Parts: sequence; structure tokens; C-alpha cells
Amino acid sequence: MIDDAERKGLITPGKSVLVEPTSGNTGIAMAFVARERGYRCILTMPETMSVERRMMLLALGCEVVLTPKEKAVPGALAKANEIIAGLDGNGFMLQQFENPANPKIHRETTGPEIWRDSDGLIDILVSGVGTGGTVSGISQYIKGNEEHGCPPLKPEMKTVAVEPQEQMLITDALGGEKIGEQGPHKIQGMGAGLVPKNLDLSVVDEVVPIHSDEAMKMTEELWNIGLPVGVSSGAIVDAAVKVCARPESAGKFCVAIIPSFGERYFTHPMFNEIKQKAEGLTKQPLPEPFDNREFGFETARG
Repeated sequence: MIDDAERKGLITPGKSVLVEPTSGNTGIAMAFVARERGYRCILTMPETMSVERRMMLLALGCEVVLTPKEKAVPGALAKANEIIAGLDGNGFMLQQFENPANPKIHRETTGPEIWRDSDGLIDILVSGVGTGGTVSGISQYIKGNEEHGCPPLKPEMKTVAVEPQEQMLITDALGGEKIGEQGPHKIQGMGAGLVPKNLDLSVVDEVVPIHSDEAMKMTEELWNIGLPVGVSSGAIVDAAVKVCARPESAGKFCVAIIPSFGERYFTHPMFNEIKQKAEGLTKQPLPEPFDNREFGFETARG
């Protein structure tokens, strides 16, 4: 998106200020590229975003502005617009939720990579929806999209979009019924409180809602088998397992997108017990010939 804006002459290093409502991978990538190319970068995000995410962004040199959790991404967007209004014309928003360069890069890279690595055998794609760019771009490339010059490679591929059960906006947009109480959820990285303009609803064959509790349980299971992923990945894999368990999915080749690293989530509620255990650890005395009084213990042996 930054490359596209530079080619169009919309932004200039050292002058333009990139302002964006974001909390996940896009924000981290934006902060990295902004620092490398000499842009000031200001990112707004709901206060529920993990401390690890905030630290990552701050370490990459961008400014972080938190917004009320009750308004999710729309609140962060409103704050970003307010910040841009005060930048004397130098502020620029890439608008990841509606920037066509977002799904375009997935038509050009992620889609071809999946098609190549699966030897064209992919039958089912399971992807979460954050900005909508990933699931739309991949599906357009593989299913075919005349508007974007993508010949049909496998139009029968089934695209499954995943969203939080507590915020079933995509389901509602496609005419489905919401399940249970709707409101805040704990799956950072998806369910932004809006239906992204970059989400091509025409390529979505099914929406699978996953409750935050289910997502956290699956995330723990993935950690236990050596895959340290984040809660959004847990939601996506849980949806993929449900879809693959159906009789009609027998023998099908399913690809699930795992977009998050678990290390960014240690302050997430799903790690509360482990966090308490880690904070409760105390140092232990050393064996002879060490004198443990030197390390704060009461006796030589501890």
C-alpha cells in the first residue's frame, strides 16, 4: 500500500505522516516500512490490544494512540481522522480496510504461493477476516476474477471466512442469523466492528463464527503441539477443524491461514494462569561451594 501511494505521488518520505487505525500485522508492517523510508507514523487502536503489540509498534518507532474499546475500529478510525485534520495537509491514511492495493498484493503473492505450494490441489480455503484483503485476494486469484485479470484456476474452491461469534457482522451482511449475545470479543485481529470494503462478499461461500472461548481453547491446544500462535489463529484453525470434520470434506485439501505469533499475546486473558505462575516464581539457592547469603538468602545453604 505504501509502494502504491508513493508511485501515485500521494506521499513523500520526510514530509508525509502516515496515520492509520490498525492493531495487527498491517500496523507492524507499516511501522517497519515507515521507519525504513523516513515517514512519521501514528497508529490508532482500541485499548484492548495487547501490551506486546503496543511494545512492538513503539519499538519500531511509531506513535501509538489508544481509543475506547467500546467503539472498536470505527472509534480508532474517527481518532485517526481527527489526527490527520490537525496535520496541516501532511497526514495520509492508507485505509487498509478499503485500499484496493491490499487485496491486490494477495492476488499477486499469497494466492500464487498457495496455488503453487499445494500443486493446485486446494479445495477449501479457511481465513479470518481483518481487513478482508487476504481472503478476497487469494480467492479472486484461485477462483478467477475477470475484473482483475485473474483466469479461473479452480472456481469450485470453497472459501470459508471466519469471524467472532460475538460479532457476526459478515454473517448478517450475507443474510445469515446471528448466534447468541453480540458485542465485544477477545479475538484480536478479526471482528473489527465493521464489514470491510475490501472484503469481496461474492467469493465467500460460508462464514463460520467462532466464540472467543473456542478460539482460546484451540490456541492452547496448538501451543501444546508446538505451534505458538495467537488467538486469531486459534479461531481459524478451530473453524478449519469443524469444516474438515464434515462428511462432505472427506479427502479434501484444506488450507488455513495462520496469521499470528503467540508471543504478542502473553497479556491476553487466555494466558492469565501462566502469567500468574511466571510472576510467582522465586529464585532457588545454589549448591556448594556457593554461599547463598551473597544472593540474599538467610543461610549459606538458603
